[in-house]
Amino acid sequence: MAGLSLIFLLGISIRNTQAQELSLQAVVTPSTLVLKDGKTVTFAIHGFIEFRSLGEVFPYIAGETRRWEGKITEQEKQQLARQLLREGIESRVISMADERPLQALVTYTSEELRQAIARVKEPLPAGYAEAFVAVQEKWKHSLNCWSASPVIAGRVLSNWYPIEEGIPLYGAVYDSTEHFWQAVKYHPDTTVVELRELIVRLEGRAWSEWIKRLDDDPRIYLPNAYAVEFLRENLRTERLKWFAGELEKHGLKPGDRARMVEQRGESAFRFSAVEEKVLWGDLADLLHMIYVFSPADDPIRNALAVHHFDAIYLGDRKMGFISEEFRLEMLEIWKVKFLEMARFREVISGIPVEIRLEHFLNDGDSPDIPIPIYVGYLNQIRQMARERK
Repeated sequence: MAGLSLIFLLGISIRNTQAQELSLQAVVTPSTLVLKDGKTVTFAIHGFIEFRSLGEVFPYIAGETRRWEGKITEQEKQQLARQLLREGIESRVISMADERPLQALVTYTSEELRQAIARVKEPLPAGYAEAFVAVQEKWKHSLNCWSASPVIAGRVLSNWYPIEEGIPLYGAVYDSTEHFWQAVKYHPDTTVVELRELIVRLEGRAWSEWIKRLDDDPRIYLPNAYAVEFLRENLRTERLKWFAGELEKHGLKPGDRARMVEQRGESAFRFSAVEEKVLWGDLADLLHMIYVFSPADDPIRNALAVHHFDAIYLGDRKMGFISEEFRLEMLEIWKVKFLEMARFREVISGIPVEIRLEHFLNDGDSPDIPIPIYVGYLNQIRQMARERK
């Protein structure tokens, strides 16, 4: 029944898919390149390490297990290999750009899936079939809640969903819950000119040795792989210059306070939800994570602390950027959206309970609120909304 309910929810988007059908056999064949509009649809591990085919994932996994030779146990290496294989398969199937891999997977039985994998003539790693079956089972009973979901409910449940009337949170009004979540990462006193000065400081430093320290320590890298890859990507000179360029736009003045400009002012939607994430959110995450991952004697920590990137400041509270207390704020703002605002309560409580709410974005994660915790809160707030209704 759960699978049928989800397929019914997905039905309209599946029927409207204009691209050529993708067979189950093609999806499970490692060398398959998924093409859309003449371009290869890529997928990722840890959000930033991109691949064109599952066949390209296999040598990456082998390289990662060799990388930690002598630093982790054989059992830990095997567990890492299984984890990376599962992440690669799931990211291939749950594409942010193309629904066909998911359509092919969920419209067959697990036995038909195993038979398709048995027909593959290419070398397969250990656990390949089991990982595919696990991904199939999960997504036959799950709804991916993100801003471009083909299912309206999936879009509405996203933090990026624009709220026409605005949402009141902690004495201010925001255009979406995403606007609040990113704005609160800035201290109320932090200004645009301070951010520009910090970016200049970051541009003036060579970061290769700093990143290497994170790369070489399995106790840091393995539990924080997404965060390290995020730092590597966003500390590139080109990316830092992009942040600086964006701060020159939008009519921002040097003395403008970052948190305040992200709130709803005289007009709504000064910044879109995606701008909140890729500009304000990514910049704040970068500054907070540099503070978190820097050695105690690194001068950059003092510079960031002066500008209040040592913690999250909300009212009279000071919370660690990577802390349970800050993560619980997501549940608190959802209580406003999904419990106090009737139209959103109606949406989340109306989704059948046998369908699990998920949030999967190209195997990206989030250090401030890891996806498993986010998903747990999402299903918890759905239950609370059902009880309130």
